[in-house]
Amino acid sequence: MLDGTTAEVVERKALRINAAKTCQPIGAMYAALGIHSCMPHSHGSQGCCSYHRSHLTRHFKEPVMATTSSFTEGASVFGGMANLTQSLKNIFSIYNPEVVAVHTTCLSEVIGDDIPTIVRKSKEEGSIPDGKVVIHANTPSFVGSHVYGFANMVSGMVNYLAEKTGTTLNQVNVIPGYVEPADMREIKRLAAAMGVNIVMFPDTSNVLDGPLTGQYKMYPEGGATVAQIKSSGDSIATLALGHFASHVPAATLESKCNVPAAFMELPIGVGPTDRFVDALRSYGGVEVPASVDLERGRLVDLMSDLSQYFHGKRVAVSGDPDQVIALTQLLLELEMKPVYCITGSPGNQFEKRMHELLDGPVPDAKIKQNADLFELHQWMKQAPVDLLITNTYGKYIARVENVPFVRFGFPILDRAAHRFFPTVGYAGAINLINQMLNAILDKKDRECAEEWFELVQ
Repeated sequence: MLDGTTAEVVERKALRINAAKTCQPIGAMYAALGIHSCMPHSHGSQGCCSYHRSHLTRHFKEPVMATTSSFTEGASVFGGMANLTQSLKNIFSIYNPEVVAVHTTCLSEVIGDDIPTIVRKSKEEGSIPDGKVVIHANTPSFVGSHVYGFANMVSGMVNYLAEKTGTTLNQVNVIPGYVEPADMREIKRLAAAMGVNIVMFPDTSNVLDGPLTGQYKMYPEGGATVAQIKSSGDSIATLALGHFASHVPAATLESKCNVPAAFMELPIGVGPTDRFVDALRSYGGVEVPASVDLERGRLVDLMSDLSQYFHGKRVAVSGDPDQVIALTQLLLELEMKPVYCITGSPGNQFEKRMHELLDGPVPDAKIKQNADLFELHQWMKQAPVDLLITNTYGKYIARVENVPFVRFGFPILDRAAHRFFPTVGYAGAINLINQMLNAILDKKDRECAEEWFELVQ
């Protein structure tokens, strides 16, 4: 498919080829699914909602429910107030969610629909029953990326739901960032192992990785409840994991309810996980238990045992900015060389932080925000790498360049079980290391001379 990609790079300002991101509403819809008994609602055309649902469904291999305002030409000209008002009435009468989370699309943003006013009017007219909640986030597709949409919807949760009663509760908020259900489950497991009470929102564990029971539930058992999100205003502190996905919601909660925010990176690898565990220990007023120390020890032992396979290997990484920043630290801990690191999302913090990490150990690394996979492929043609780590769209590059490939991030459309295996925490790093080593050794077995086809590696 990409055999025609050239090694010569021509600077492009108005064109993206194989963009390394998708649009804001997908992130907003994913975040909304992390609220218990919530119906995500797309304020725009049917096509937008269908695309966003199908993309999430293909990644998680689970049915993703969402509703739409079903814009037609009339709504495009006269505004979507009538559509949204009627939609809310239908949603509550037919599907009966506890929460409707409205996110905008390109069309509703361009015509300038005032969502808070429409929601307030719907409440006054009785389209929203007593005891039910409607929240919203502005998520124009023509700016930002799915990560920004996620952050905007989580900020909407804070703006509409978080409350401060004046009584500090013995709990710590965790905003997990744009990660898999398994990652959210792993964060909760680590906190429970340490004896720290947390309120995590959003929380898609048991929503998009739930069991097959033989009975369909539109609203699975998982997700952060409205009561939990409301109580976040009385928590001891908020741990915001990831600058792009979590820092703005945490800052919003700090401003609204005076809950101190600790801004951290995703806990991928030893160092970032150490910092997350230490923050839980500090705010929770607990000691790190021996069980967590053992997990860390097993990870460090594995890294030591396998150093011969990873040392000096050149790696290309692409994905969401928070994930690339954290993953790069794991690669450095393995003494690998992340020589190409890109994200499709805009935001100068990515390049700033990546230069802090790489200017010393990998001074010739190429780092770029708002980039695309076409340019990454061109770099790889100029100077090959030993490993490519990115989402499913990287498979075409890996095939053409015959480079070991690890699927990581969003979306992963051609594999099924990724949502069950964490990449955060000490256990998640073990999972990632296993995938990387298998990819590298599989290529060696396929191509080595007969005398080097070894039974024991």
